[in-house]
Amino acid sequence: MKCLSVNPQTKTVESIDIEMKANTVYTFFSSILIDEMPSIREHVIYADANALSNKKPAYFIGEQLVIGDALIVGVDEMSERDVTIPQKDLESIINYEVPTFYKDVLEMLSETDINLYRAFEVEKGDEKIALNTEWVLYTFDIANEQTREYFKKELQKTIENKENVEAFMQKMAQLAMNAAG
Repeated sequence: MKCLSVNPQTKTVESIDIEMKANTVYTFFSSILIDEMPSIREHVIYADANALSNKKPAYFIGEQLVIGDALIVGVDEMSERDVTIPQKDLESIINYEVPTFYKDVLEMLSETDINLYRAFEVEKGDEKIALNTEWVLYTFDIANEQTREYFKKELQKTIENKENVEAFMQKMAQLAMNAAG
């Protein structure tokens, strides 16, 4: 099966052929913890869930924050197939320039066991909305400097006090939702 792999350390995208079996993705990353992100239409991005704690480089594929190496596989109604996105097109949507806010927060989060993509719920009126830590980082990154500094200071306190970091992220997501009206 034709796939694309992204190596953020060398900033390269490579076309590779792999034989998809039950454990292929786990073998590719030498890890049993894999994050799966359906961010590219008709494709899935796989990444090592341990990449954050291993302090691997962060980057964006489109708007999607990815940490460490990535494997992009085509999907068609839940079955995997060859990638259809051209390598040049994928390369054009990768951004290795990560804002300082992200770098600072990811450095702090690397000391925790948080998963950036695990969903939690917040409320907006009578509606429950599923969000995740990645969304919280995106939202606070676009806030003003004072808000970003508040976020980092409160996150640092949460980590130092060995409090639940996911609960902190859920609280920050709720604050962002409340501020949005």
